[in-house]
Amino acid sequence: MAILDLGALDHAPLTRDPFSFAVVRDFVTPEAAAAVQADFPNIVYPGLLPVEATAYGPRFGALIEELQSEAVAKAFGEKFGIDLVGCPTMITVRGRCQEKDGRIHTDSTAKLVTALLYFNAAWEEQGGRLRLLRRPDDLNDMIAEVPPDAGTLIAFRRSDCSFHGHEPFVGVRRYVMINWMASTFAARRELLRHRISATAKRAFAPAQSA
Repeated sequence: MAILDLGALDHAPLTRDPFSFAVVRDFVTPEAAAAVQADFPNIVYPGLLPVEATAYGPRFGALIEELQSEAVAKAFGEKFGIDLVGCPTMITVRGRCQEKDGRIHTDSTAKLVTALLYFNAAWEEQGGRLRLLRRPDDLNDMIAEVPPDAGTLIAFRRSDCSFHGHEPFVGVRRYVMINWMASTFAARRELLRHRISATAKRAFAPAQSA
C-alpha cells in the first residue's frame, strides 16, 4: 500500500512568486505517519545525516523506497515543470535541531527540487516552523509559515530566490529530505560531505550528551 498521497500533491496549490513551492498537509495519512514515526531512526545529535548512515524500522524503510520511485519523481516533476525521472536523488534525515539551525538560505545549485516530509507530533512551539521567504535578510517577511506536523510536505523548486528558514528551536524535530540532483557527481559530493559531518557528530555525541 502506498504511503504517499500523490493525488494530494497534484491538487495542492502551487505558489510561483517569488519561487515555486507547494505545501501538502497529510501527504502521509495520520495512520501511516504514526507507523513511520514509530520506525524513525533514533538520532541523538543535530545535523543532516545520509539515510544509509542511520538504523530504522520497516515502515520507515518502505517510505524511503517509495520516495525513490519513478512515480514519485514523475509526480514532483509534473508539479514543478521539470523532468525529474532518472535524476539522481539524495535522501537525508534530521532528528534534532540546535540553536544555529534555521538560518535563512537557498539550497545549492546542485539541487533541482527539494522536498521536506515531517514526522513530529502536533507542533506547539513557535520556533522550528519553516518559513518560505521573500528576502534573504528578513525572517518575518514570509509568504508562508508551516509547522512541521507529522505527514506535512513542503516542496520547492530551487532558485536563487528560494529563501527559507525558521526561528530557533532546540530539541527533537524530525524530517526526511529528498533532493533531486543536477548530476550524480553532485549527489555523491553532497552525500560525502554529510557522511563526514555525521562521523564527526557521532564521535562527539557522548561528550555532548554528558
